[in-house]
Amino acid sequence: MIDTHAHIYAPEFSSDRDEMLERAFTNGLSSIWMPNIDHTSIEGMLELEEKYPERCLPMMGLHPCYVKQDFEKELQLVEKWLNKRSFLAIGEIGLDFYWDTTYRAQQEEAFRIQVRWAQQYSLPIVIHCRNSFRETVAILEEMALPDLRGIFHCFTGDLDDARKVIDLHFLLGIGGVATFKNGGLDKVLPHIDLDHLVLETDSPYLAPVPHRGKRNESGYLPLIARRVADLKQMSLQEVEKATTRNARLLIREKV
Repeated sequence: MIDTHAHIYAPEFSSDRDEMLERAFTNGLSSIWMPNIDHTSIEGMLELEEKYPERCLPMMGLHPCYVKQDFEKELQLVEKWLNKRSFLAIGEIGLDFYWDTTYRAQQEEAFRIQVRWAQQYSLPIVIHCRNSFRETVAILEEMALPDLRGIFHCFTGDLDDARKVIDLHFLLGIGGVATFKNGGLDKVLPHIDLDHLVLETDSPYLAPVPHRGKRNESGYLPLIARRVADLKQMSLQEVEKATTRNARLLIREKV
């Protein structure tokens, strides 16, 4: 399996990071995709890639919650790295209007710039959209860039939202919320084909049941896969195989 979104460089893992990763690989994970946040996360992320080559794979991007007045400086650094070496994807990028809308215009500009870079570098994007789903979709529809692809990370919308994502040729990133009693995905996932899903943990956040409220880790991905299998009334193996295939196709790996 592939954990398509995990902040394994986060300080929450500073005391047992290697042990946590060994648990993940023992639990059947082949790779973990690491979204960048801003300039502060790059060093730790690339150190993990060096220590676990082919297993811990980095993205490059500026998270919307870290878009401030001087966001251009952060984007210059992102662009510098994109020109320097290859990355799995551009992410995580997007819009977040949950905590603060002070820099809404800057978030939208940063998102547009990074979406254009995705087309330029032929990379998928990994989208964070909290309290901003419609605005995010509107920007993607307006830009209408050919061959744009990616993941709506931490998807928690309804069936109509899921169909909008699919119409944009994006994948739904399914994480721990799928296991929550009132998460809402029990009304969505039974109606969505496996071809449109990938799995993620968003570690150290959003731990699945029975670990809800505690630190999340990539080794809990099988709990999410099991929940998807139960909701879709199919085998765990089918879910593992399909979601892994979808992730590999997204980054243009041969399957």
